[in-house]
Amino acid sequence: MKAVRTDRELECPRVDAGLRSRGVELVTLPEGIAEEPLVSEVADADLLLMCYTPVTARVINGARQLRGIVKYGVGIDAVDIAAARRRRIPVVNVPEYAEEIVAEAAFSLMIALARKLGSLHREMKAAGWAWPVKQWLGNDLAGKTLGLVGVGRIGRSLARMAGAGFRMRVLGFDPFVSREKMKSSGVEKCERLSDLLPVADFLSLHAVLNSETRHLIGGPELEAMKPSAILINVSRGALVDEAALLDALLAGRLAGAGLDVFSKEPLSKTNHPLSRLFTLPNVLLTPHLAFYTMEAMQRLEQETLERCDELLQGRPVLVKSRDPRLTSQTHGVRFE
Repeated sequence: MKAVRTDRELECPRVDAGLRSRGVELVTLPEGIAEEPLVSEVADADLLLMCYTPVTARVINGARQLRGIVKYGVGIDAVDIAAARRRRIPVVNVPEYAEEIVAEAAFSLMIALARKLGSLHREMKAAGWAWPVKQWLGNDLAGKTLGLVGVGRIGRSLARMAGAGFRMRVLGFDPFVSREKMKSSGVEKCERLSDLLPVADFLSLHAVLNSETRHLIGGPELEAMKPSAILINVSRGALVDEAALLDALLAGRLAGAGLDVFSKEPLSKTNHPLSRLFTLPNVLLTPHLAFYTMEAMQRLEQETLERCDELLQGRPVLVKSRDPRLTSQTHGVRFE
């Protein structure tokens, strides 16, 4: 049997060794590989593992004996799931391995921006000290309002940290989560996004990316926010109209942003639509690593191997996600 794993820059030694120990020929490919060589490698593969690389209909249709596609991660927007369904090829992800730590990453960005830790760190390294002048004046979290766009597992974890831990008021917008479920997690439900935006001191995005949520936060939404508000995005870059976000930050219409994800990755200091973000003192940037802890990677690799075993052994693969794009599958899958 043959497996292809894209995005080999994300090291998964346990997955690679595990597949090889099972007698599987493993081919690893770099992130950003072009469609043509990917089509060629997957043509005779039994298994495709991917993280970021787009898996197009052409890749899927050219795979003569593919048993399944495993996203070793959460987001599935890079996979043409409709094409996979037509070919009766199951698609599965690993949705639970990083729920808590992605929420931790969002919260750490929120704290760092509220207390200007990035700027203070740079000042300490440059000057050795910083006196308590207005430039370094931070903000409390206690008593402030956190707005969540998406109140799934990660959003609810963040709500617990902010509400029970830091005495923040937490509001949530998510058409797919009931008022009762939000209330049980300490979140007040907003029926409309427009009700949440003007009152949030911090806005944290935790929605899936699909055709309906792309650019969910655009120019009008940014205009509706407080000039003192801070935006956090550890979900998907394209949830935000990033050009509008950059304009708002440059114009001082937004107090700051903490960003782990971008529509065009990797980010770059030059020749990138968002290069100017690197020059802004009120922006904290991390390289799509909100999920990346030792413990989370252990969980990810273990579960990825479990899903691979099911597919390679011809058993129905376990789908733990509640994403309707995955739960609507009817061939070669089982659900908890």
